Formats: sequence, C-alpha cells, structure tokens
Amino acid sequence: MFDFNPFLNHRIHTGLFLVLLTLFSGCGKMLSNSATEQLLTSDAVDQTISHLDFSTLANKKVYFDTTYIKNVKGVGFVNGDYIISSLRQQIVAANCLIQEKQEDADYVIEARVGTLATNGHEVNYGIPASNMLSSAASLVSAAPVIPTIPEISLAKKNNQSAAAKISVFAYNQKTRERVWQSGVLQAKSTALDTWILGAGPFQRGTIYKEGAQFAGSKIAIPLASGEEFANASTVDYLHSARFIETPKASTVKKEAPKREVKTLEEWIKEETAEKEKQKAAAAAAAAKTPKPESKPDTDKPQEAEKVTQTEE
Repeated sequence: MFDFNPFLNHRIHTGLFLVLLTLFSGCGKMLSNSATEQLLTSDAVDQTISHLDFSTLANKKVYFDTTYIKNVKGVGFVNGDYIISSLRQQIVAANCLIQEKQEDADYVIEARVGTLATNGHEVNYGIPASNMLSSAASLVSAAPVIPTIPEISLAKKNNQSAAAKISVFAYNQKTRERVWQSGVLQAKSTALDTWILGAGPFQRGTIYKEGAQFAGSKIAIPLASGEEFANASTVDYLHSARFIETPKASTVKKEAPKREVKTLEEWIKEETAEKEKQKAAAAAAAAKTPKPESKPDTDKPQEAEKVTQTEE
C-alpha cells in the first residue's frame, strides 16, 4: 500500500517555505551610484600610488614633471588634478625636496597614467521583466491590453569595479642619466551590491573600509574585508602620519652686550688703583725673596799689589 505521509509532509514544508518567503520578502532600489563610482576610481588611484616608494630620492631636490597627466573630460571628479596631488603627497612623504622650477632640481620625476576607468555587470536570479505578451497582443486588434510582466527576482547582484595603472620614473636633471623607475603599477577597487528577495543592497568591497554595509549602514557580518593590498612603502599613503620638521638655525641676531660708559674721573681712579695694586704685589714679592749673603772681599789686596808692581 502506498504511503502518502512523506508526500504530504513535503507539500506542507514547501507551502510553509513559500509563505515565509512572502512574509520576509522586501524591496530595495539604488537611486544613484555616482558617489560609488567616484569612490571606486579614487580608491583605485590611492591603492596604486600607495605602492610607490620614492625613498631612493630622499633628501634630494626633485622636480615633478606633470606634462603627461592631463584632465580628461567626462571621466568624473577624480581626474588629473587628484592624481597629481596624490603623487606629490607620496613624494613629500618620502622626504624628497620638491622644487617649483626644473633648473633648481637635481632630479626630475615624471609620471604617466595608463588606465582610469570603471566596469560593471548585473546578474539576476529569477524572471526578468518582459513585454513579449503585450507586444504579441498588440498584433491582434480585438485582444485586450496585456501589461508588461514585471521582474520577479529571488536574488540580484550588481558588481562594479575600477582600475588604475600608473608608472613613474626619474632621471638626472643635468646629465639626463637614468636614476630610478617604479615599474608599471596597477590596482583594482570593487563594490559588490546584493539583493535577496528584494531586500538590499548588501554592500561589500574594497571601498567599504569599515566592512559590509546594508543600504549604507554598517552591519557586523564579515562578508568581505576592505583590505586587499599590502603597503610596502616607507610611509603608509592610506593612513595619517606626522613628520618632524628639520629645525633651522635662528636668524634673529643676538643683542650686543651693553657697554658701560665711564667718566674720566672714574677711569683715572681705576688706573691709579690698578698701579698701586701692582706696586704692592711687587713689594710683597721682593720682601719674600731672601737676600744673598755677602762674601769677604779678597780680591782687593791682590789688585793693590798689582798696582804697586806696575808703578815700580
């Protein structure tokens, strides 16, 4: 005999699941993503520049040549100016001395940008919106108007990404000899938005540094980590830092010592007192010196005898 209990249980479970889906379903829609696109492009630039290490030119006078970094119309807010300023920050962080004129520098740093753009694709798990029935009904004159079938989505995913590619090199300003090159550096930033039964977006990716978010609010679900790149630079470009400035020698002139002005009478008194001190010191030294003992004068008789002999 056939047992209907498993079949009934399966039907009951399926019905309960559909009821729960109906109760807990929601609807969410992204109205604008211009901020997301700007965050993607700027994050790609920041990640790329954070890998640049200018420590080879530390304490050297350098000139940053921006000839080949141009502002391109239609790219967005993140453009050549943002890239130039970011590169200057990384150069200064390496303690390179930027000069405003090329002739004042010992080395020239030149940069170029190969890529700065965004991509995106959308995946829908369900039935997409369709107007095929309404188009077919319009061919029949007596047929009633059939509305467009709306999108029936169990889940939807919208993936956006941006890429940046930057290269930098340096050469001697006078001899034009090669000094250093960074190689071709590139980085990618991502933003992943997910809708489940219409509820969302659940946001994750490299631009969300604090972790996953739900419709712009942080949620404590470790869906992804915002840290994708390791920074090997001497100074971390992505974090704040304080630098100690080299103290300069004081340019304030020291005050000359004040000269005391004396009258003629005071000067004569000081000179006289100084001479008296010298005389007193000499007299004291003479008094302390012992006198030599007097010897008998034995030479005088001999001299007298010599005189008498000569007279004779």
